[in-house]
Amino acid sequence: MNNALLINASPHGHFSHASRLAREWLATLRQRYPDLAWVGRDLSEQPLPPLGSDYGAALAAPTPFESPAFDVSEALIRELESSDMLVIATPMHNFTIPAALKLWIDYVLRIHRTFSAGPEGKIGLLADRPVFVLVGSGGFHQGERARQPDFLTDYLRYALNTLGLFDIHFVYLQGLVFGEEAVAVALKDAREQLARLAGQ
Repeated sequence: MNNALLINASPHGHFSHASRLAREWLATLRQRYPDLAWVGRDLSEQPLPPLGSDYGAALAAPTPFESPAFDVSEALIRELESSDMLVIATPMHNFTIPAALKLWIDYVLRIHRTFSAGPEGKIGLLADRPVFVLVGSGGFHQGERARQPDFLTDYLRYALNTLGLFDIHFVYLQGLVFGEEAVAVALKDAREQLARLAGQ
């Protein structure tokens, strides 16, 4: 394992708990894989441009990959293709992923480029690799204390599967609005889960 891609979707940037934990974990992994390098894309510090009519028109007609309409999409896809591991740090916003992460998905999940579509359905065209999704939430959506629905997990898993990514691991940091003790417990549990995953 040589290259990791870290996508941070939190509007809090590097101050989000999930983002800080992701960077901490990558630093720990580097002790095990000394050649590990990682590229970070912060979707709040580097906001992606909205999808425009040129992009929509290019999708709807046979268009060369090198068309200027695909410049942003191609850059993001090549970033993903060059990684051996994908790490996504994201909050749960209104029961699902934030708009910034949805826009990233809309750019990388592209017909004829990262998936094909036919009578059998959509087939991912990317090589599989480990994906680790760190989800931060103020409340609880997993386990006995869950008090809200979770549309993030199934949607994100399906979107990643459509790319061809199936080795997906979700790590949840829950109850982050309930004070420092709750945050400490959430981080402890998440660190333990990541340690187990790294030992697989």
